[in-house]
Amino acid sequence: MKVGDKVKFTFAKKEKEGEVVEVYEKAAYIRADFPKDKGKIVKRKIKDIKA
Repeated sequence: MKVGDKVKFTFAKKEKEGEVVEVYEKAAYIRADFPKDKGKIVKRKIKDIKA
């Protein structure tokens, strides 16, 4: 996984798609568009992200 990759992650029991912004040893920050908040950045553990 590297910056710029498109990934899927769970949010509120649904699957969302976003773009990786930063990657660390055990976590990654993902930019995703939500209905009322475009470009929101969420943090997820790498083991919880689907490539």
